[in-house]
Amino acid sequence: MSILPRRAHIMALSVCGVFLGSSARLCLAQENSPQAIQSMTLPEAFAYAREHHPQIKSALATAMARKAEARIPRAEWLPQIGGTAQIFYGSVNTTTAEYLSVPEADLPRVGSTRGTGSTDWTPQASTIAGVSLGQEVFDFGRIAAQISVADAFSEMARADAASIDLDVQLGVEEAYHSVLAAKEVLHATEEAYKRATTHRDFAQAGVKSGMRPPIDLTRAQADVAMLGVRLIRATSGVGVAQAALAAAVGSQAMTIDAQPISLDESPAPAFDEAIRTAARANPAIAASIARLRAQVFSSKEIIRELLPNISASAGLNGRAGGATPSTTGPGTLPYGDGWLPDVANWHLGLVLQWNIFDGTVLARRAASKAHEQALQADLELERMSVTFGAEHAWLDLDTALKSLQGLVQSVDAAKANQQQADARFRAGLGTIIELADAEAVLTTAELELAIGQFSVARARATLGRIMGQPLMRKGT
Repeated sequence: MSILPRRAHIMALSVCGVFLGSSARLCLAQENSPQAIQSMTLPEAFAYAREHHPQIKSALATAMARKAEARIPRAEWLPQIGGTAQIFYGSVNTTTAEYLSVPEADLPRVGSTRGTGSTDWTPQASTIAGVSLGQEVFDFGRIAAQISVADAFSEMARADAASIDLDVQLGVEEAYHSVLAAKEVLHATEEAYKRATTHRDFAQAGVKSGMRPPIDLTRAQADVAMLGVRLIRATSGVGVAQAALAAAVGSQAMTIDAQPISLDESPAPAFDEAIRTAARANPAIAASIARLRAQVFSSKEIIRELLPNISASAGLNGRAGGATPSTTGPGTLPYGDGWLPDVANWHLGLVLQWNIFDGTVLARRAASKAHEQALQADLELERMSVTFGAEHAWLDLDTALKSLQGLVQSVDAAKANQQQADARFRAGLGTIIELADAEAVLTTAELELAIGQFSVARARATLGRIMGQPLMRKGT
């Protein structure tokens, strides 16, 4: 159901970039790069993706092609004008033999010549030129059914394009918030690294003065080294997230940065409202309905092939033949002996065509009806899938919002605990183990908060995608 850019899935890794494996060389190359990274707001990222993303451009082109195809059956109501000019040189023997006109062989009509009992190989000239106009008069609903089929396929293409547009928007939003989350991870790691460096320097001074045991210094040095590695990984995580954002919007740039926005902490929409909106507005359901409608109209169009068709015909032509006609007399041969079509004729008429019985048409209609039942089952399955997806997305958003409150409180408590441990350590009352434990709790709480904020943003974007309409975002 979803068609997301592959590189956008890197965002799941970039959010936890502090745990990613990478090399310091990559991070230093990113930091020392002289090229400025392009930065976008979330609306700008959406607009850029709609204009440049290959999947959206392909879907829109397909929808335009279906729209153009929908004009084909409508053109059957337009008059048809045709002309012909023919010249033959050959025998013109005629007799009372009968034949059926078949498309596999050209059988020129020979008229007004005397019947003979034997073959005369003497050639004669024969020419004809004319122009005619045909106009559909009444088709008993055949063209209307064809129009309905084409319109249904056009609607299906529009729904598919809308679905792809929402998929791309979801990928863009997830990638955008993954950049912000990766930056929060990097910020938390940088702060932890700064505090660890300060503690190491303090422990080093204490060891030199004899106020601290050597183990305090070695433990502080170990913390600095470990956080240095995490800092490299967190820096790399930001670069990975920015690359994923560039891929999500369809940009040729290697990386695109995200501008900070306020997190939308408003409650999730009502559960029943989310389910109803998803069932009504999800483009996947709309596409399934259009596909079923197209098959229903196709069944009607097939059976109407057995109904009559009335068309009008008008034409003007000139002809001439060099053979002696059955009624001889002065002046019976046309001027030019058949080489010049100077004998004029015109006509006006109505033509009734009726394919009264055709077993193939009935078999095609039966097959189309079977496809209707299969598409009806697909529609019910799609509705069930969308409903389940909406329920799951709503619960994810509700859980993420509720968890976010606890994560904020956890950070506040961890900061207070770290400040107390730091004060005890500086006063000589606390150990390096106690301080390291407090630092680890604070760093973990800040990382969990960053991931929790990303989870809220992603859950809100996913629910909006299932509902077929992006949810309102604060600060965008």
